[in-house]
Amino acid sequence: MLENLITHARSNVSAGLGFLVEGGPSIWAIAALSVLGLTVVLWKTWRLALVGAWSARGVGPALNALRNGQSQQAMALSGARRGMRSRFLNAAIRAKTTLPVNDAKDETTRVAKLHLANANAGLRVLELIATIAPLLGLLGTVLGMIAAFQALQDSGSRADPAILAGGIWEALLTTAAGMAVAIPASFALTWFESVVDSLRRDLEDIATQVFVIQPRGTLAETSALAAE
Repeated sequence: MLENLITHARSNVSAGLGFLVEGGPSIWAIAALSVLGLTVVLWKTWRLALVGAWSARGVGPALNALRNGQSQQAMALSGARRGMRSRFLNAAIRAKTTLPVNDAKDETTRVAKLHLANANAGLRVLELIATIAPLLGLLGTVLGMIAAFQALQDSGSRADPAILAGGIWEALLTTAAGMAVAIPASFALTWFESVVDSLRRDLEDIATQVFVIQPRGTLAETSALAAE
């Protein structure tokens, strides 16, 4: 059983090396892009999880405390969480309580841009991989086709269709490899962009609530004065 597994693994490694050799420089570049893309996806997933991109815990209780006029408690509740939304809420409340309104809004916007820039880090690399990988595959295919037709021309009247078919088959390997790298990269890019868009909407909603919310007592007094 173990010997069969070892033999199978060796055959797969040999096939992979043969694939790289037959594909030429383009296939090596595509293989490097695949390693880079996988590294970026794993790093980006870990990074978003680390900053709490999928966590909104602490935001609701902090906003309720802010509605009750308990700014310090709201800051304590939001500051106790590591999620990006909670940290942004904490910064927005701090800016509102310590700065003039216009300055507080500018500071809140600045912090939101920093958080979103951090969330967007690495996405350009995935976009580049998704764009370049198919082009490298197409380039390898074109070069392979040129070499195949040159070999067919050199053979003259003794041309063997098998030579042309083998050259075309090897040339098409690069196109398949480029697409195999580009499709997962595009999928990962779309997923990360949806996460960032969700973050953007949530940060905008949090900022709006922070600057619109009035303590319930203040709101009641304002209504009474308006009624008089």
